[in-house]
Amino acid sequence: MNRFKIYLLLIAIMFVWGVNLPAVKYLTAQMGPVTMTSLRIFLAALMVFGVLFSFGLVRKLTAREWRYVGIGSLLNVVIHHYFISVGLSLTSGTNAGLILGASPILTAIFSLSLLRLRPSKLQWIGLVLGFIGVSATVLSGNSETSRISLGDIYVVLAVLGQVLSFLVISKASKTLDPRLQTGYMFLMGSVGLFIISLIQEPGEWRMFAEMNAAFWLLMIASGVIATALGHMLYNYSLGQVGPPKAAVFINLNTLFALLGSAVFLGETITGLHVVGFIVIMFGVLFGSGAAEELWRMKARKANRKKAL
Repeated sequence: MNRFKIYLLLIAIMFVWGVNLPAVKYLTAQMGPVTMTSLRIFLAALMVFGVLFSFGLVRKLTAREWRYVGIGSLLNVVIHHYFISVGLSLTSGTNAGLILGASPILTAIFSLSLLRLRPSKLQWIGLVLGFIGVSATVLSGNSETSRISLGDIYVVLAVLGQVLSFLVISKASKTLDPRLQTGYMFLMGSVGLFIISLIQEPGEWRMFAEMNAAFWLLMIASGVIATALGHMLYNYSLGQVGPPKAAVFINLNTLFALLGSAVFLGETITGLHVVGFIVIMFGVLFGSGAAEELWRMKARKANRKKAL
């Protein structure tokens, strides 16, 4: 798959993750967030393995690959999903959005120091623009840039766990299909989250029997489409274009989350949201390397015309 198709795929994934926000907010309000998340991730694992089995992509892993899966499930599933679910219940949406918007910058920094992947000057500009756009979007109409709370610390830990997992997935992709790694990570991570839920939310699993049809419809849709297919395709894209380029698209997640909240939750979109959208789009264009590739393509065409 060429780079531009990967970029279009990443935009589609961000759209799905963004509009998934209202569903997740509804689900976490119905029962303990860790218990609910453990089942949602388990459903995602079943979906991923179902897809991979149909394509004959499931295989035994080597000892080295199991180490990557274990580290990835701890970082990307247990730590990320635990701290994001608990953190969002303890801090404002503004603070959480700003912290999550820093993910691409952190990914670039860790990639630079640990993987020796050096973003170009334009990519650094794109990462900064993306962060500015996310900040403008989240701060629009909201004055709750409040003090640092325990919830903020939890969200920071969630972002760090996810960012570090991107590097693990990128390194493992040399021998292990990221889609298969996603399935194993979800399976192991869901078990870990369920164990945590038994300690932190004892007896909460009994609430599943009392949930209505709307809950189960959203649970299945969120687990299968947003979590399973979304993460499987995102991790595949991560292995194709590298952590810094893939992570910059996370900026779009905030934008689509706001649009989803406006449509499904009736929240208002302001002029500053529009400004944030424009800045985010430029950030993605520069940060992903798409602008540089377009310029290179134009330069090659111009050179061919001169040669003729």
